[in-house]
Amino acid sequence: MTLRAQDPQPRRHPGRPRRRSGRPTGHSRDTSSDVRDASADVRDASAIGVTGMLLGLAPLLVLASVAGAITVGPSDLGVADVYGVVADRVGLGSSDLTLLQQSIVWDLRLPRTLLAGICGAGLAICGVILQSLLRNPLADPFVLGISSGASTGAVSIVVLGIGSGAIGLSTGAFVGALASFGLVLLLASLAGGTTDRLVLAGIAATQLFSALTSFIVFTAADAEQTRGVLFWLLGSLSSASWTDVLVCGVIVLGGLLCCVAGAGWLDAFAFGNDAAASLGVDVTRIRAVLLVLTALMTAVIVSTSGAIGFVGLVLPHLARALVGVGHRLLLPATALLGAIFLIWVDTAARTVIDPEELPVGVATALVGVPAFALVLMRARR
Repeated sequence: MTLRAQDPQPRRHPGRPRRRSGRPTGHSRDTSSDVRDASADVRDASAIGVTGMLLGLAPLLVLASVAGAITVGPSDLGVADVYGVVADRVGLGSSDLTLLQQSIVWDLRLPRTLLAGICGAGLAICGVILQSLLRNPLADPFVLGISSGASTGAVSIVVLGIGSGAIGLSTGAFVGALASFGLVLLLASLAGGTTDRLVLAGIAATQLFSALTSFIVFTAADAEQTRGVLFWLLGSLSSASWTDVLVCGVIVLGGLLCCVAGAGWLDAFAFGNDAAASLGVDVTRIRAVLLVLTALMTAVIVSTSGAIGFVGLVLPHLARALVGVGHRLLLPATALLGAIFLIWVDTAARTVIDPEELPVGVATALVGVPAFALVLMRARR
């Protein structure tokens, strides 16, 4: 009798896959992947919803800030009074306030508050552009010496009498801003072109142009002119006019629209010049255009409000934490936050030591220096 050897492997039904214990099947892998993808979609949709809500509320907060800031001060004014004055001036209603109160709202507080919002938005936009182009979280017009150069150019116009009017002042500030920033880029390039060298070059340029400004003031200005210029250099919106609001508003709005239109370029620059070039960006030309645009906005702002620091440094980081790093949303969000920030800082500056007035540049420095220290520590990590 012959015995057949038994097959050590158990028989399986033909075509039925064998499962291995302890390992998920292909179906379970697909299911878990679908769950992860669905969760990611939910998170993305939630983030988009939050971003949209923030961008939708921010303009309303700006309007509320303007109306609320105008009511702050020794005069007994309310939001309804402000609305009545504005409606009366544009022909949509009438106001029961006295002529003096109407003048306080329309000629003093409203243009000053609007100019504060425009300057805050412009400086914040400049900070976003510089931080993206230079890939440096510490870059802003004040730190990199652009504001100091613009101040030197503006003071040269005022004290030395070269040119006159708002156009001459803005032109002098623009030339000074370009000269200062050109010097910063040259020094940083000669020193190796690294991020820390750029900041050091900005500090050097700031000190140089601050010294030039002081030299011009103390050698060519009289006592009254010296006092006014030195107070203005610390940042002041006390002389705001509707002409300043119009000029700054047009320049800042135009700069914002140009930057939003070129948001893809700024996104590409965030990955470096080589990556931007590989994506088809004309690095040299686009970089030059954006830097000149930054210098122009800074010059116009400095010519009307003096040197106000740290707005362009602090607000872009806050906006990134709220809406992300995509510049199509980051730019308008930063502009709105900058407007709200400077409106209330200027309001505090003109009321906190009433009847005296604190230069708004001093107030922004008190807030900005601690924030600057935090950015430094984060950049080190």
